[in-house]
Amino acid sequence: MTDKILELARNRKSTRKYSVKEVNIEDVLYSLDVARFSPSGANEQPWRFIIIDDKEVKKRVRDASEKGEKILYDNVKGEFRDWLLSHGLSHRKPFLEEAPILIAILMKKTAKYATESIWVAVGHMLLALEERGLNTLVYTPSNTEFPKKELEAPEGFRLEAIIPVGYSEDDSMKTSKHNLNEIVFKNNWGTTI
Repeated sequence: MTDKILELARNRKSTRKYSVKEVNIEDVLYSLDVARFSPSGANEQPWRFIIIDDKEVKKRVRDASEKGEKILYDNVKGEFRDWLLSHGLSHRKPFLEEAPILIAILMKKTAKYATESIWVAVGHMLLALEERGLNTLVYTPSNTEFPKKELEAPEGFRLEAIIPVGYSEDDSMKTSKHNLNEIVFKNNWGTTI
């Protein structure tokens, strides 16, 4: 027995710099096929996906996203601002244009357990993209209405995330994760396995 899923999860890292190398659309469709089989509350399947590969649309999505991020960055103070700056983050989101493909993830607002269901599907999708050798980033715009408008998404749907997809040119290291014995307890809090 192989630990394929664990290997994929261990290897996956967030990527903020992408190669211009073209992405096979079949690999993206495969990841969305995997995502659609994820469990959802009351089987409502609240997800809708928009694949974006048009340069003009990506530019409009980037501009709209940065507009919202600028508002956030101009108003954030204290520890959170220090954390953002210490990690080299800013309102600028060049990966939204650099990545060959963006996947916009929309959620049907009235679906039962919609948010929880969307994020289970995102997890499935990320591992499927990793399986196909593609790199990703989970980008959650601070103001989702600006980029949603650029995508002409209907009322009743909320833009939940935008996933850039491509091949990494990001040489940063994967951030460390907690050890299993730090996060898993048996029967009650504090009792280790």
